[in-house]
Amino acid sequence: MDVDFAEAGFLADPYPVLGRLRERGPLTFHPATGRWLASGHAVAGAVLRDRRLGRFWRDETPGDVFEPFNTLHRNQMMENEPPVHTRLRGLVAKAFARGHVERLRPAVAAEAVRLLNETGGEFDLLADFAEPLAVGVIAELLGVPAGDRHRLRPWSAAMVRMYEMGRTPETEAAAVQACREFAEYMGDLAGRKTAEPGDDMISHLVSVRDGSDRLSGEELVASAILLLNAGHEASVNGLGNGMVALLEHPGELARVRSDRGLVATTVEEMLRYDSPSQLFTRTAAIDLEVGGVTVPAGAEVAALLGAANRDPAVFARPDRFDAGRAPNPHLGFGAGLHFCLGAPLARIELRAALTALLDRGPRMELAAEPVRSPGFVLRGYAAVRLIFP
Repeated sequence: MDVDFAEAGFLADPYPVLGRLRERGPLTFHPATGRWLASGHAVAGAVLRDRRLGRFWRDETPGDVFEPFNTLHRNQMMENEPPVHTRLRGLVAKAFARGHVERLRPAVAAEAVRLLNETGGEFDLLADFAEPLAVGVIAELLGVPAGDRHRLRPWSAAMVRMYEMGRTPETEAAAVQACREFAEYMGDLAGRKTAEPGDDMISHLVSVRDGSDRLSGEELVASAILLLNAGHEASVNGLGNGMVALLEHPGELARVRSDRGLVATTVEEMLRYDSPSQLFTRTAAIDLEVGGVTVPAGAEVAALLGAANRDPAVFARPDRFDAGRAPNPHLGFGAGLHFCLGAPLARIELRAALTALLDRGPRMELAAEPVRSPGFVLRGYAAVRLIFP
């Protein structure tokens, strides 16, 4: 079967099609994209962990047009393999290891409550709550001044549209412009932090070393932008997708409302049930066998994370939202070498947001039909209006 990743019905609910794809076999070829699709949990996890399948950045062409986009990605850990990936991730992880994330836990909880208190009886879960919470947290972590934070989400949104299928010249031009402006801003901010360092991650990224090694200027900017983009896209879409799913399962909503000990497992179920990240590609470095199929060197293999997270071989009643599901070995944050470095921060944000929403009132309902964003790779909503009657 050939999957149309841009078809409206598929984007509204891809899981029936992904289920049929999974039933065909662990690995199938998709002629429209020229990729192999890994849809089962075992094979998708194997693709993400197999070091013979990697991330090998290839510049977009023409190079002079796409240079701002190419420079950022060429210097990101996500687009590189060892030894470059090992070096970049190690240096960034040193800054994370200074306790930046954990120290934010009380502030994240307080900010979630403050944002909800500022909303009226009806509000947009994404624009009025999830986005300002996620952007504010990652901006605070990195040391972006409060007055500049409104610029981050538009830049990020323009950039990540490049990862979707069927992009347009307008999408490409907007992404290149966003990369140029974002990089200029972050380079200027890094310069200010060099002159006047603070207790934030950009200041520490400027100074972090491994012996005599340190991040170059381009690597620092690329790393900071990756942290900003990845640090809030998953949280915003994870909360939007998850809350809609929870509201569609009122019994589970009542269950977690009455037992707050289930908040942590509910968050993991949100990430499994309707994954904010649906697809992550790898390229075969050599001819190899994947799921019983020979994949030639140079071929791309796409791990379909949402399909893997609904695999009945791993998850009992996978199409049902279970607030207490345990164990829950979902692939929402990836796996292997490129496992999401910001997963602990995303979990802190999602747990704080869910707790604040549950505390807001005894009832919570959708005020209108949620509006989906027109994308698959990064799956989310454009608007989710809620009301506390």
